[in-house]
Parts: sequence; structure tokens; C-alpha cells
Amino acid sequence: MDLQTQLVHNKWQIDAQTGAVSVPIHHASTFHQFDFDTFGKYDYSRSGNPTREALEETIAELEGGVSGFAFASGMAAISTAFLLLSKGDHVLVTDDVYGGTYRIITDVLSRFGIEHTFVDMTDLDAVARHIRPNTKVIYMETPSNPLLKITDIRGVVKLAKAHGCLTFLDNTFATPILQRPLDLGVDVVLHSATKFLAGHSDVVAGLAVVKDERLAKELRKLQYSFGAVLGVQDAWLVLRGLKTLHVRLEHSSRSAIQLAQFLHRHPKVAHVYYPGLSHHDGHIIHREQARGFGAVLSFELEDEQAVRTFVKHAHVPIFAVSLGAVESILSYPAKMSHAAMPKAERHRRGITDGLLRMSVGLEAIDDLIADFEQALSYV
Repeated sequence: MDLQTQLVHNKWQIDAQTGAVSVPIHHASTFHQFDFDTFGKYDYSRSGNPTREALEETIAELEGGVSGFAFASGMAAISTAFLLLSKGDHVLVTDDVYGGTYRIITDVLSRFGIEHTFVDMTDLDAVARHIRPNTKVIYMETPSNPLLKITDIRGVVKLAKAHGCLTFLDNTFATPILQRPLDLGVDVVLHSATKFLAGHSDVVAGLAVVKDERLAKELRKLQYSFGAVLGVQDAWLVLRGLKTLHVRLEHSSRSAIQLAQFLHRHPKVAHVYYPGLSHHDGHIIHREQARGFGAVLSFELEDEQAVRTFVKHAHVPIFAVSLGAVESILSYPAKMSHAAMPKAERHRRGITDGLLRMSVGLEAIDDLIADFEQALSYV
């Protein structure tokens, strides 16, 4: 079945015991064991819970993996995946990575003797030059946050396999609807399910999917040991959100390209970052490895004062941290998603004080464009 159908019609569509068309929420922390010597499938909800399992199996199916894992946040998923590394290992990371990932790599992993290098992954030659003998993971975001940079997934996977590295990819912006990294050879796919997958600004969650049984066994042990698992109510909310993922993303993506085109033509906008624009670096590569351009774009105004003026007069989008929701969300990376990154590092990566990130929601595109037009008139 097409993914659009799988979102609604899957193993968990109907509860086998009751016929309910909504996954039951099992608020049990522990489970009675009927046999003293042989425990049942569930014993304690940190190691497994039927509601969380429904979400984990659903995301595994959507991403084409063998196992899925649900965590308390996107950063919990990313951090747990990084626990596959050991002291002395080296990780290669895309340079304009999400600020929370930047923080865990630079402030936490470094304390445990795990080395790192940031590299522009739009340049495969640069990736190849920075691989070391102790490189164990190559970490990708594509499209990246917030500059929507495009990484050649197949190219990086080829390099990784040649050097015995694992590949991680944050698929939050694209979701499995638009991009299936495991099919392209990636080892671990990660999501902030808070964003498009849940889609309603009412839950914080993270997901990971792997395609290898051995790797699944290792990550399952880490999930159980580290314990940052997703609660059952939140798991249910993500499952509910997934049912409308396709229609939400389709509408928002269609609006995003129109908004990007409007901004590209506007004289007060210095630059627009959106893979759906034909001049965007990586546009052709993205078309070859994904099925759409997504609902997130970034655009650059002259400076911070211009941003302040625009945000003050823009009324339709909310001004907030996060993205991927039914409402449009306008964010300021310098003080929000990438606040953990020092200013010099941000500017070196092109994340300027005039940059805004826009996650397009479900509003009418004519209303969004009209709102942006009047806000820009004050800049």
C-alpha cells in the first residue's frame, strides 16, 4: 500500500480484542506475571508497553525499518543513538546542525572522550577528507536546520560503508512521506516527532528507526538502560497525528513553495532557503532522493532590527520555538533553535542575525502572503 494509506490502515487500525479503532492507552507501569519462571512479553513499561509498541512498530513500517524506538523527545532519541559510540570514537557532523544536537556533541559527548568534526556535507570531497580512522558515525541533516542544505545521502552512505562507519540521519523536516533514508542505505533514522509527525503542538516526542537486527538489539538495550522512553499518552497523541500527516504535509508543502517564490521576488528579502526553488543549492539532488520539498523555509532580512520589525507586524504565524504544526510557526534561529551555538560559529555557518525560519501550517496561502507583504512594508 502507498504510505498515504498505511498511515490509516495498518496493524494497529483496529484493536484485536475490542474492535476499537483507536489504540488503547495502557497506563500500566508494571505487568502481572502468570508464570514464576517465564515472564510475559511485558514486565515494566520502561522496557516495553503496548501503546508505545504500537507507535514504534508504526514508524518502523513507515520508514521501512526492522525496529522503531520511541523516546521522550527528539533530543532523547539523538542522545541515546549517540550512546552507541565509545571513548576515543569520532563523529562527523553536518555543519549547520540543529542547536540541540550541536550542544550534545560539543558540551556532553566531548566530556566522555568522543571527538567530533563539523563539515559542510554538501561537499562530498570535504566529507571524505575529514573521515578519520576512528570515525564511527557520520551524522546528517537533510534538509538541514535552518539553512535547508541538501546532503547527497547515497554519496555519504557510500563513503561511510567504505570506511566502516555508521550513518545517522535526522529526517524531521522531510518525514517518511517525502524521504526514506533507510532505503538509501542509512543505518539510523531519527525524528523529533514533536514536529510534523505529531503535528499539533501538543506533544514532545522522539523516534528512531533502524534497518539492521544487530543494531536494533544494541539500541533497544540502550533505550532500556538510559530510560528516556515516551509516555503512553504522548505515544497515543503521535499515533493520532500520524493519521493526518500526509494531508497536512501535502497542503503545507504546496503553500511553502508559493510563499518561497513570493519572498524570493521581494526586494527586502536578501535570500530565501528552500529546496523547492530551482536555484537552491542541492535542488537536483533533493529531487532525486526525496518525493517533495517540505513545508519549512528560511529567509534572510538585512539585520536583527529588520527581523524585529517584521516579527512585530506579522500576525498570522505564531512566533515560537518548534515547527511542523497545523499553525504556521515563525522562528528566529539566533535566539531559538541555535541559541546554544556561539555567535561566531553561527555566522561562520551562514546563520546570520537577519535569518528567520518559517514552518508553513494549514492557513490559506493568500492570507499568509498578504500578512507577510504588509509586515515587510514596515521593514
